[in-house]
Amino acid sequence: MTDADRARIHAAAMTTLPRPWSAGEIGALRLMPGVIDIARPHGFALGRVTLDEAELLTIAVCPDARRRGVGRDLLCACHAAARSRGARTIHLEVAETNAAARALYTAAGYAPTGRRRAYYTETTPAVDAIVMSRGL
Repeated sequence: MTDADRARIHAAAMTTLPRPWSAGEIGALRLMPGVIDIARPHGFALGRVTLDEAELLTIAVCPDARRRGVGRDLLCACHAAARSRGARTIHLEVAETNAAARALYTAAGYAPTGRRRAYYTETTPAVDAIVMSRGL
């Protein structure tokens, strides 16, 4: 899957928050040390590992492929990749208003651990991010 493919999926998946990432932004992230890059035909996930912690940077699934287990598969693959690189905990930020993503993460064992007030400024008013974490 190319960076352009990823950007197209990200744009289709991120209709409100956060703003979609460009192919250039995705490509730059994929070159960073410790990156986890999981791709499937209808979605992708990017994360990174630093020492014993991982962060899920983004997960995007084509709208027409949702509710078919693609997101769960990407998340599980990201967890496995992070574990194999020595991570013991994984963190993420999700828009407070993104009920579907929050449900996916809760079902995968994530719990809220913090809040970033007015983190997403693409909308008015700004939307808080819920920080969620789980052990690996």
